[in-house]
Amino acid sequence: MNDLKAIMARPIAHRGFHMPDDGVIENTPSAISAAMDRNFGIEVDVQETADGKALVFHDDTLDRLADGTGPVIGQTASELTCIDMQTGTDKLWRLEDLLGLVDGRVPLVIEVKSLMRPDAQADFVRHVVDQVAAYKGPACIKSFDADMLSVAKAHNRHVLRGIVADGAHNKGDYRRFTRIDRFIMRHILHAPRTRPHFVSYGVNDLPRLGPTVLRRLFNVPLMTWTVRTTGQREIAARYADQIVFEGFNPDKG
Repeated sequence: MNDLKAIMARPIAHRGFHMPDDGVIENTPSAISAAMDRNFGIEVDVQETADGKALVFHDDTLDRLADGTGPVIGQTASELTCIDMQTGTDKLWRLEDLLGLVDGRVPLVIEVKSLMRPDAQADFVRHVVDQVAAYKGPACIKSFDADMLSVAKAHNRHVLRGIVADGAHNKGDYRRFTRIDRFIMRHILHAPRTRPHFVSYGVNDLPRLGPTVLRRLFNVPLMTWTVRTTGQREIAARYADQIVFEGFNPDKG
C-alpha cells in the first residue's frame, strides 16, 4: 500500500489546480499541469462515453463547461475529444491522455462518476480499473456508487479504491434513494462488502460515526472534500488525514 501513503502525503487539487478567471478550467490539461507544477496530488472525474471509454469530465452533460450539449454518454470518445472547452485553449480528453501527461509525477485520485444504473456500468468500471492497474505511478479510484466499488474489487482487488460519501441529506440526487439507503451511504455500512482502502467524505458533514469508526478502529484513511475556507481547513485538520482543496494554495497558508 505504498501508493496509498503517497496519495495521502500532499494536498490534492480538486479537478486540478483550476483558475476559471484565468481561463484554466477544471479537469483540463491546463489544470492538471498547474497542479503538477506545484507538486500537488490531483483529483479528476471520469464519465463513460457511448463506446465505453473514460472521458475526463465531471458532469454527465456537456452544457456547463464544454462547447457542446447533451449527455456525455450519448457520444463516442472520438467525437467528444474534438469538442473545445467554453473558455481557454483545452479540448475534452480521455483518461489515457491524462495518464500519459502525468506519467507518475504526482499522485492521481480518479473519481468514477456513476449514472446509478442497475448494472453499475460494470464494463466501464473494469475499463478504468485496468488502466489504473497498468499505470506506473501512485493512483487510485473512488466513487459515490458502492456497487461500482464492488465491481472494482471483484475485477482487481489490488487497485486502490475509495468510497465517496457525505451526510446523504434528502435533497438533490439523494431524493431517489430510500431513507434506509441514505443511512447506509451516510455511515458507509456497505464497507464489509466494498472494503474501501480509504474514505473520501464531505467536509461539511464531519465528524460522522461511519468514517470515524473506519479511521480509528480499522485504520482506513479519511480524505475530505472540498476544502475551500479557513473553517473547513480547521475541520479537516481535526478529523481527516488528507484534503481535496480548491480556490487557494495550501503551501501559502
